[in-house]
Amino acid sequence: MFKGSLVAIVTPMQADGTVDFAALEKLIEFHVEAGTNGLVVAGTTGESATLTKTEHVAVIEAVVNMAAGRLPVIAGTGSNSTAQTVELSKQVDALGVDAYLIVTPYYNKPPQEGLIKHFSAVADAVSKPVMLYNVPGRTGVDLLPSSVARLASHERIFGIKEATGDVSRVSELLELCGKDFMLYSGDDPTGREFMLAGGHGVVSVTSNIAPAAMALMCKAAIAGEADQAQELDAPLSGLHRDLFIEPNPIPVKWALQRMGMIEGGLRLPLVGLAAENQAAVEAALRQAGCIE
Repeated sequence: MFKGSLVAIVTPMQADGTVDFAALEKLIEFHVEAGTNGLVVAGTTGESATLTKTEHVAVIEAVVNMAAGRLPVIAGTGSNSTAQTVELSKQVDALGVDAYLIVTPYYNKPPQEGLIKHFSAVADAVSKPVMLYNVPGRTGVDLLPSSVARLASHERIFGIKEATGDVSRVSELLELCGKDFMLYSGDDPTGREFMLAGGHGVVSVTSNIAPAAMALMCKAAIAGEADQAQELDAPLSGLHRDLFIEPNPIPVKWALQRMGMIEGGLRLPLVGLAAENQAAVEAALRQAGCIE
């Protein structure tokens, strides 16, 4: 199954908010050449919340076609409605995706039993593997390790993107779910420690900006080479921090625009990076060697 640096790829947009498919193809080639280990499409970083259903499917289909089998494609199709999640996931199932990323339902705060039934219903409805996505800071609900353990027995649920930033969860999940259940950090600042503790990779925002460096760091961390991983991660520390100086993906889109990769368009209610925060992101780009 997937290991290493899985980029939570942005959805490039023009100034008017139109999806920029030409820029998207440029980004795909950037990641293929850099050695990124997989593409996570239409997740939070991809502004899935403001994509129409038609756009959502079109973006995923475009990435599958552009990647052309060179990188695995994990499609974000989660929502806070089980029926809508199932419907969208089934629609994407035939497009050639390799797996799904399904976020915990947000806003309605289901109990643990509701979460288990939600993920089970989605996994029952599709033919591809499912990665759970736990991000309490965004959704207001925490998928507990005991619930993950119950879901791990489903034949199509293969792993979890754990974005709590709590590295201690790695050992707990390994103990409860077994060594074959895949664990991915969803928190760049603690991603290295997560992998050194036994995790299998990171679904990364930083990988949008420094894909080659992230791929090398992940490889070292997964191999247990702590000193090398720390050395590779040190120049990325500013990106890990300052790409979240405002809500994601505002800073990462500004950074990609600064690098000349995209136009940087966002959709309301998101707006551009505040002027007072631009110097910090630019400094992080220089520290990582992404700009001169």
